[in-house]
Amino acid sequence: MIPVAAPHAAFSRHRAALDAAYRRVLDSGRYILGPEVAAFESEFAAQYELGAAAGVANGTEALWLALRAAKVGPNDEVILPTLTASATAAAVVECGARPVFADVAPADLNLNPTELAKHLTPHTHAIIAVHLYGNPADLTALAAFCASHNLQLIEDCAQAHGARHAGRSVGTFGRAAAWSFYPTKNLGALGDGGLVTSLDLALVARARELREYGWRDRFVSAEPGWNSRLDEMQAAFLRARLPYLEADHARRRGLAAAYRAALPARLHCLQARPDDLGVEHLFVVQAPNREHFRSHLRAAGVATAIHYPVPLHLQPAYASLGGGPGSLPVAEAASAQVVSLPMYPELTDAEVAQVAGAIASYSP
Repeated sequence: MIPVAAPHAAFSRHRAALDAAYRRVLDSGRYILGPEVAAFESEFAAQYELGAAAGVANGTEALWLALRAAKVGPNDEVILPTLTASATAAAVVECGARPVFADVAPADLNLNPTELAKHLTPHTHAIIAVHLYGNPADLTALAAFCASHNLQLIEDCAQAHGARHAGRSVGTFGRAAAWSFYPTKNLGALGDGGLVTSLDLALVARARELREYGWRDRFVSAEPGWNSRLDEMQAAFLRARLPYLEADHARRRGLAAAYRAALPARLHCLQARPDDLGVEHLFVVQAPNREHFRSHLRAAGVATAIHYPVPLHLQPAYASLGGGPGSLPVAEAASAQVVSLPMYPELTDAEVAQVAGAIASYSP
């Protein structure tokens, strides 16, 4: 069975560099917030012109700390797409703010800028743009909306390392951006890891304080903070993989092109808008008869997954926030149809042909 993701394949491909990174950290005697973290922060930010960066424990805490560094807190409301991982809403809740769920655009299932005005209240403080499946949200429209309503735009870039909109990297349009290095991401660690980036150096400085108890001076908290630190070992592993990231993106785009060429007409494929550059973190199609499609692929030796089966506004944890079935119809319809196919650079040409053949032979 060809899996949807195979992080071990990437780690095996880079084993020599990862082994060297491991030995380097082991021999250094520095294991928390040392030179590897500082170097990775600098290298990742420089590669995508992101300003400055603060390494943190994971992607969810990166978003939470980005919101906190932007001074989002109790009594604030944050608008976000309902079709995303629950981590996006969890970060808002941990700030003490209230998530407000909005519908998505039919073409790419990213936050629909035309849906935002109906959710505005005097308490609205920020909007989170999630670059779903590695495809950039409409940052031009979202940034313009935020500017016209005096709101902060925060980018959830967990699935979109290196994606570009209007010629610029995602993560450079908002007040701050959050990144995840979970093992299945395009740039994955051998465990958890995250990053807060911003062109606002003062915001990143505040995120660095918040990630370590609010310390401005060691052992003295300037404000209440947390313990959310990217450790040296994970930073070293990420540094070892970073030079190969753009080549991996090119390979993913080639795989996606092969899949798209094989798609039956009735299966809609999610992809970046024509003027944007996606990174194919996930290859997602919409199948009207999803379980039939998944069964067909399973019989052909191809695994699938669903990202994401239940929109946030319909999940029990957020039921008290209003909404209900039928309130956000585009996301609700999409969540019943989306299917993720195998997508990672280490897929062999034979495996790609197997997946493409299974897609092409499907009769809806």
